[in-house]
Amino acid sequence: MSGIDGSLARRVFECAHLTGEFRLRSGALSTVYFDKYRFEADPQLLRDLAERLAILVPDGADALAGLELGGVPLATVTSQITGLPTLFVRKEPKTYGTCNLAEGGDVSGRRIVVIEDVVTSGGQVIESCAALRELGATVEHVACVIDRQAGGRERLARHGLALRSIFTQRDLRDAATT
Repeated sequence: MSGIDGSLARRVFECAHLTGEFRLRSGALSTVYFDKYRFEADPQLLRDLAERLAILVPDGADALAGLELGGVPLATVTSQITGLPTLFVRKEPKTYGTCNLAEGGDVSGRRIVVIEDVVTSGGQVIESCAALRELGATVEHVACVIDRQAGGRERLARHGLALRSIFTQRDLRDAATT
């Protein structure tokens, strides 16, 4: 775990690690699940994770984009640390009111860093980034708390997206055993 904050990793593991049988968004079944709402609901843990996410935001970013729903609290608190504005990205545009996909401001012409909680296959991240690009945003970087190491990083790379994660699933497992 070189470069990994073992204490923070243990806290995330203890708070969010569940075992059982879980169907992931990708459709795959898993016996291990990280319930991101548990670490996002803990104000101190959320703040500590946002401080680590802020380090992953590359220079030159104009805004952060939190993906519905788990990426929103992470992006909001990370915004407070970085001073960058936050956008809130829906899975699909609203069918009423402004009918926006991204709330909080225009995306066109902005260099946006997408913030996500857990990346498994990367499917929703790829879809959301493609939609932001169609709206005129430059999206090249994604920052997340946990990379489940299930092919998401490689899939994102094929779509021109560099994934930066605070932890991998292995990091969390290793922290729990030390």
